[in-house]
Amino acid sequence: MAEISYYTKEGLQKLKQELNELKTKGRADIAKQIAEARDKGDLSENAEYDAAKDAQGHLEAKIAMLEQAVGNAREIDESSIDTSKVSILSKVKIKNLKMGVTVTYTLVAEEEADLKAGKISVKSPIGKGLLGKKEGEVAEIETPGGLMSFEVLEIGL
Repeated sequence: MAEISYYTKEGLQKLKQELNELKTKGRADIAKQIAEARDKGDLSENAEYDAAKDAQGHLEAKIAMLEQAVGNAREIDESSIDTSKVSILSKVKIKNLKMGVTVTYTLVAEEEADLKAGKISVKSPIGKGLLGKKEGEVAEIETPGGLMSFEVLEIGL
């Protein structure tokens, strides 16, 4: 059974657009490369043909992966999110208790994560550790850098 992933409206739309582009433009580009390589003669010793066929295999694998992701995607209704505890789409202000640094993250689906935009995956160590926490609670999170403690200061949307 495939795992359900939750997306914002924008995130799901972006996923669908990428899938559509690969199915149309991506497949057309690969077909053109294969045709051009085939026109160059003997296929048994044609490196361009082999490379184009290999690229076609990678493209089809990515399309299959995206089709599965879209099929298992659910759009999140922001109005139904409980802001009394940390959940997906929560905007969380946390304080690193060891360093005294305060940061704000929005917890999103793995595919939407973008650290530069302040979006972390609910499947990341910090995302997992924050899920279900309430304001004022401290999350002890095992990260690749060791055990870290974060205090949840604010939860919003």
